[in-house]
Amino acid sequence: ERQRYPEETVNIVKSAFTGGVVGWVYGGLPAFYHARKAFIEGSQGELFQNRADAVQSAHRAGLRSFIRYGWRWSWRVATFVTIFNVISTGLSVYRNKTTISNFASAGAFTGALFRMHLGLQGLAGGFVFGTVFGIPAGGLLMLMQNLAGETLQEKRNRERRELYEQKLAEWQSRLSVTEVLGQTESNAQEGQEAEEARES
Repeated sequence: ERQRYPEETVNIVKSAFTGGVVGWVYGGLPAFYHARKAFIEGSQGELFQNRADAVQSAHRAGLRSFIRYGWRWSWRVATFVTIFNVISTGLSVYRNKTTISNFASAGAFTGALFRMHLGLQGLAGGFVFGTVFGIPAGGLLMLMQNLAGETLQEKRNRERRELYEQKLAEWQSRLSVTEVLGQTESNAQEGQEAEEARES
């Protein structure tokens, strides 16, 4: 209706991107330092043209590991965050209220989904881990919304009310124009009938 994406959808995309960046840094930085250290330790007997060549080689080895292991963490964290947010947002929109149970349910489902390949124990462990992760994450998100002064539900209800009032005002203005046109038409018709009566 407003010719733009809903704020919930935009927030899901933003959180997925942020999760991907955080996962990349989380997985890539330790891999970078470890690969650089391993390269330095493993290349003690290698000959380099100069000190800069040796430093560049060490950095290239670290950068390759940063990209490789950062990517592995990045897509996993982004997927986890996206599934978690889609479920919690879906529950909040469906129930038209934001509660901790929405986030706990989303965390439980996402955790179980990610550990399902480990069998029943993994499924149960993922369920518990997701629930434990979802409660503080949901509490933090709710606290941030309250500090902003308006929750997403309150904002959505306010925008719906404003849109309704705007459409009602437009409808009433169109109705008044229609009444004026109807009145003008009936006046013209009465004038024409009076003129015809005078002529005859």
